[in-house]
Amino acid sequence: MNDIDITALELSKKIKNKELTVRQVVESVLERINEIEDQIQSFLFIRDKEELLLEADNIQEKINSGELCGVLAGVPIAIKDNICTKGIKTTCASKILENFIPIYDATVIKKIKEAGMIIIGKTNMDEFAMGTTTKTSAFQVTKNPRNKKYTPGGSSGGSAAAVASKIVPLSIGSDTGGSIRQPAAFCGITGMKPTYGLVSRNGLIAYASSFDQIGPMGNNVSDCAALLEVMSSYDEKDATSRKINDYQFTKGLIENIAGMNIGILQNDFDNTLENTIKKALIHSKEMLEQLGANVSYVSLPFTLEQALSTYYILACAEASSNLERYDGVKYGFRAKDYNNLQQMYQQTRTQGFGIEVKRRIMLGTFTLSSGYYEDYYKKALKVRNKIKNQLAQIFEQYDVLLMPTAPVTGIKLEECNDNNPTKHYFSDGYTVIANLAGLPAISVPYGYDNNGLPIGVQFVGNCCEDKKVIQAAYTYEQKIKGQQLKQNINSKR
Repeated sequence: MNDIDITALELSKKIKNKELTVRQVVESVLERINEIEDQIQSFLFIRDKEELLLEADNIQEKINSGELCGVLAGVPIAIKDNICTKGIKTTCASKILENFIPIYDATVIKKIKEAGMIIIGKTNMDEFAMGTTTKTSAFQVTKNPRNKKYTPGGSSGGSAAAVASKIVPLSIGSDTGGSIRQPAAFCGITGMKPTYGLVSRNGLIAYASSFDQIGPMGNNVSDCAALLEVMSSYDEKDATSRKINDYQFTKGLIENIAGMNIGILQNDFDNTLENTIKKALIHSKEMLEQLGANVSYVSLPFTLEQALSTYYILACAEASSNLERYDGVKYGFRAKDYNNLQQMYQQTRTQGFGIEVKRRIMLGTFTLSSGYYEDYYKKALKVRNKIKNQLAQIFEQYDVLLMPTAPVTGIKLEECNDNNPTKHYFSDGYTVIANLAGLPAISVPYGYDNNGLPIGVQFVGNCCEDKKVIQAAYTYEQKIKGQQLKQNINSKR
């Protein structure tokens, strides 16, 4: 962020100490957008400059008067375009919602506004969050700021790219099967999927309701913990919302894992894991042991292929049901040429949905059909329940699990095509486990491979133990930073 290229927490502190004004922060964000956004294309919509500056001045007055004293007051943030924002377009990167403007704010948006954060705009994504590259967007192709020949991952690729390109220090994504963590890993930032139900889904446009979870994305664990603290609460408007005793996740920012039992995933996912990522995990094991953790390898009682198959059967079935509402009648796009109601439905969906969305709707409809419901959908539900129970048993022995975030460090833009649609599904292999069981998981940067692409690793914890996951990730992050600082000092000698 140019002259304020610092963390979200540091930025808020500078504003409170009157070293910076909120207006200066917003002006710096807009300057950075003008400088780099055309190259990255992380945003689908950016709010009007005068509107943003007026809001900045109002927030500044509230900070000065003591009305706003939260740790993220005055901090700019980007929002994934499947989260409803009152008066601001929310398209899900789909033609079928191209001109949809919500009349209400999602619960998380209300909480962000109450905290005094400034929404800069809405970020690009895979259409209806269905994809792993952000290339299924109906409007534009987002590039990875680390290497513009690569995708930023998906489906929250725009949110990850906005942070990685230093436009904003924080963003929000949604994670259905890894859609926060995988792009965070590809872009070299931190991204967290909280325990299912911890953050309200009210106002999140659904892909697969029993998997979807809103979560924070930022440059470090501390910023993500602070944003999670802002977003989390019990919400009566969300039937899946979860009540917990303590929402103070920044208390998990403790640099100590001595005595913690950590399991490292041994399953090798058909040897598709890149060697650089394997080496990163081995090195990570050594570092965690140096920090006093008890680290051992653990084999899952199910294969990653089984978890992935279960996820896609169930998620596509839910998508088929959720996307039925887009028929051209109530809101959104409507086809112009039709002779009857049935034809209007058909033409609207044919013209409004992209190829990947249609593919998943058809797969979901197939598995829900009367002839195949028992063979596919019902069996997948049983497998999901078994996976949840087996993971619960593992967490009786381990505090957290460490595993790769993705099997590769990146996907080239030129490799994204519709000829082999299942190829990129496998990049979800290590992330869907947390979604199947509703567990908290966070991806943190390890370093870079020989091509300069970021490597991400993730910590997965037991249900509602988000604070423990944050503690493990924070301690790991500080160790990594310490090693990098040491290397930089030695290289200058």
